[in-house]
Amino acid sequence: MLQALGACVIDADKLAHQVMAPGAPAYAAVVAAFGPQVVAADGSIDRPALGRIVFSDPTALRRLEAISHPAVRVEIRRRIASASEPVVVVEAIKLIESGLAQELDAVWIVTCTREQQVERLVQRRGLPLDVAIQRIDAQAAIDTKLPLADVVIDNSGRLDDTWRQVRTAWATAIGPAPIATLPDCGGPS
Repeated sequence: MLQALGACVIDADKLAHQVMAPGAPAYAAVVAAFGPQVVAADGSIDRPALGRIVFSDPTALRRLEAISHPAVRVEIRRRIASASEPVVVVEAIKLIESGLAQELDAVWIVTCTREQQVERLVQRRGLPLDVAIQRIDAQAAIDTKLPLADVVIDNSGRLDDTWRQVRTAWATAIGPAPIATLPDCGGPS
């Protein structure tokens, strides 16, 4: 939605995939930390296998984040610096936990019910129910994040309600914006 309003959007999850690609900054360290069982037949990181390890073990998740987050932050900073759009949005599930939120002008948090989170992961991402719950449980509780938000968008209702909230928050923070679809900024993701 913010991209449609004119923002450059940087997707941290896509960047995490990129920094763990063969030959990329975090690849060798991920393989060294988690072993050959996280390498797919084509040499790429087997994300489901890695996910089974890190989402069932908080220590393993912290180890993965210690490897991947620095490389992702470098790429996010590069893309912010090279963006030509007046507004840059960093979409990141662990924006606050990673410390990156402190480098940004504002933090927007999108919320919905836990049941909706689970349902959306199962239906939209095709995750098994137990895996969806495990991934949600691996995140910091929303109650710890909300006090740090400059804007909270409630995404538990209808899509047009969410759009209304986003447009209102955008107009308050940025001003009126033309509706335009823009590519992701700073390179492929």
